[in-house]
Amino acid sequence: MADGSRCLRSVFGRFATGVVAVTASDPSTGARAGLAANSFCSVSLDPPLVSFCVAHTSTSWPLVRAAGLLGISILGADQRDAATRLSVRGADKFGGLPWTRSPGGAPLLEGALAWLECAVEAEHPAGDHVIVVCRVLRLDASREGEPLVFFRGEYGRISR
Repeated sequence: MADGSRCLRSVFGRFATGVVAVTASDPSTGARAGLAANSFCSVSLDPPLVSFCVAHTSTSWPLVRAAGLLGISILGADQRDAATRLSVRGADKFGGLPWTRSPGGAPLLEGALAWLECAVEAEHPAGDHVIVVCRVLRLDASREGEPLVFFRGEYGRISR
């Protein structure tokens, strides 16, 4: 099955995706937590719902979930370093990253193409991941620019 897993990863990797930062802060301490996700997608316009997937092994997701309110920053091509930092386990993920707060107080990465302020609506176990569905509370398209993409295991940009 190892060859099958390698083939599956290779096939899945040929689907280019955008990249988002999923962030939150502990309401009592203000400590920030976050992760990068490339499985983000819109789910519904009415009610406004989005989803992303998180590995069961994530140590950041329980901290983000516990905050109640989370921020999703849609990353631009110039934010590769932010995505890389948010993908690393156990490091200071926010040190040196410029950030701001959503109207409700969720941390957002400055310079993102767009942002959403969300609350977790549901979680669905799915193999080695959990599918997280969030209700969108507020959102804005912050700036124009090229998106950060994830393709064949690497961050990149769209070439036109």
